[in-house]
Order: sequence, then structure tokens, then C-alpha cells
Amino acid sequence: MRMLANIYRLGVKELWSLWSDRMMLVLIVFTFTLSVYSSASSSPPTLNNAPIAIVDEDHSQLSQRIASAFYPPKFKSPALITHAEVDKGMDKGAYTFVVNIPVNFQRDVLARRSAEIQLNTDATRMSQAFLGSGYIQQMVMGEISEFVNRYRGQVVPAIDLEQRALFNPSLDKSWFDSLSQIVNQITMISIILTGAALIREREHGTIEHLLVMPVTPIEIMLAKIWSMGLVVLVASILSLNLVVRGLLNVPVQGSLTLFFTGTALHLFATTSMGIFMATVARNMPQFGMLVVLTLLPLQMLSGGNSPRESMPELLQNIMLVAPTTHFVELGQSVLFRGAGIEVVWVQLLALAVIGATLFSLSLMRFRKTISQMA
Repeated sequence: MRMLANIYRLGVKELWSLWSDRMMLVLIVFTFTLSVYSSASSSPPTLNNAPIAIVDEDHSQLSQRIASAFYPPKFKSPALITHAEVDKGMDKGAYTFVVNIPVNFQRDVLARRSAEIQLNTDATRMSQAFLGSGYIQQMVMGEISEFVNRYRGQVVPAIDLEQRALFNPSLDKSWFDSLSQIVNQITMISIILTGAALIREREHGTIEHLLVMPVTPIEIMLAKIWSMGLVVLVASILSLNLVVRGLLNVPVQGSLTLFFTGTALHLFATTSMGIFMATVARNMPQFGMLVVLTLLPLQMLSGGNSPRESMPELLQNIMLVAPTTHFVELGQSVLFRGAGIEVVWVQLLALAVIGATLFSLSLMRFRKTISQMA
């Protein structure tokens, strides 16, 4: 009972210390509100307002039909320019696409001779360039086909391919981005809070007070873990319900209780990781560098940004020891697919094992270095 009382009192002390750190509170609020919302809503899932220009050297009925095929919201109204203005406009970034229709294009098409249209694309605008090139090719070929056949209508294919999108029927990218962003923020903030709490003890000299008190290193660690973990857990619950389900209207399929149970296990692992990193770093700048070097592979290779199946097999196997890999898989299974505990128990077990391992390593390191922190 005395051990539990010490852990509770030390944890309350950590909460009051965090409450007095206004900048850290601003960081927590920003990452779980504006950051999640902007990440989900800033990148449209389809082509949107792409700047395009037309070089019409043919001035025919067909070239005018092609030029009139591009209109908002996918494209801005096409700018009619000359051939001499192409390089200047592309260099300034005024146009992502420039369609060049050569002289006698309509005549060659009607005569069934080889006819070419040049499409210049600014590949530095990657998402627009990749999506837009396909759109433009389809639209141009469609206009040419309708003009040649003298018929505007939809050709009924011999085989009808019926597409059914599971778990995201509207194929809305914001659904995936918002939930993935919450997973990333949980990892980042939990590591920063626990590590910064320990670094702050060293910089303010309060670690000396702890050393003369009748508390053990494991009690100090557990106090920081439960207090900082509780803050992140509450922030993630509010973010998921108010921002994701409220502002973004993203439906959640599965059990929130199951997801936040997995979140608690994940927080146990990441907060232990934050304490370990704080014992390695001597000051806050060094800790910040360690956080960046750790978070980049955790976020990029865990399956939150791109499927793990597209990565090399060696990387897939290495990332199995990272808690984020199993947490991302658990979050996608529960929140998107509505999976139950009979499906995600493997991820829950993996998070528990990884958390226990990281806690043991952090405790060993903390016991060795706590006397040197004073």
C-alpha cells in the first residue's frame, strides 16, 4: 500500500508540474486538435484546381472541344497561351500542365493519320502530376473518340465490373489520415512528455529531492508512466470523439473500449521508451535529437503512412519489435474494420510483451544513472 501511495503522490506531482508548463500544454492541444484536423483535410483525395494551359496551334473545332473539356473543380479554367510562353510559365510554376495541340491536328485525326498531342507536366507537384496526367489522357482520348464517331455518350462495356469498397465506401482519404495522425501523435507526445519530465527533474535540481526521499527508482518510473500516459490517453479520447467523429464526421466501426485498451498498452511501451531516452540524453536539446531520430522510422515504417507489405521483407521483420507496428495494425483493425478481441489479441499480447521489455530495460538504465543525474 505504501508503494502505491508513493506512486500516486509522485504522479500527482508530475501532473501539477505539467500544468505549470504552458508551452507543453499548448503542444498537447495543438497536436490532438489542429494537427489532426489539418492533416486530414489539407490534402484532397482527388485532383483539385490544377492550373492548366492550352497551346492551340490548330484552331479547329476539335481543339476547341479539347480545351473546353477542362473546367473546375478538377482544373482551373485553361489559360490560352502561345508556344513561346510555355517555358516561362512552367519555370514560374504558373501551370502544372500545358497541352500543346499542333497544326493540322483535326485534319490528321479525320484522315486516320498519326496525330500527336504534347502534354508538359510539372512533376515537382507530385500528387497533381500523377493524378492529372491520367485524367488529361482520358479526357483528351474521350473527346477525340466522340468527335470522330460523331456520337457523345457512354459506351456500354461487354463486361460490367462492379466495384465494392469495404470499410471506406466513399474512398475518402481523410478517414484514413485522421486516424493515422492520432496514432502518430499518441506515440510522439507520450515519448516527449515522459522524457521531458525526467530531463526537467535534472535541470531544475528536483532529482536531488527524490534521492533523499524514501522512494525507489521503480516508484519514480511508474509515477511518470501513469501520469503522462493518462494525459495522452485523455487527449486521444477527446480528439477521437470531438475532432475525428465530430468535426470530420469519420465513422468508427469498432469498439472504442478495445482500441483504448490497446492505446494504454502502447502508452506503457512508449512512455518507458521516453524514460530510457531521457537517461541517455544529458539535456533537452540532446533529447530532442533522439526523439526525432526515433520517431521518423517509427512513423514511416510502422504501416501508418504506407502498407507494410510494400516494404522489403527485412524491414518488415525488424519493425515487428516496434510497438507502433502492432498499434497501427490494431487501430486499423478495430476502428476501420470493426474487429473484436478475437482478431486483435495477437497485437495486444505483442504490445504487452514489448512494453514489459522496454520497461525492464528502462528501469535497469534508470537505476544505473539516477545517482549521476543529481
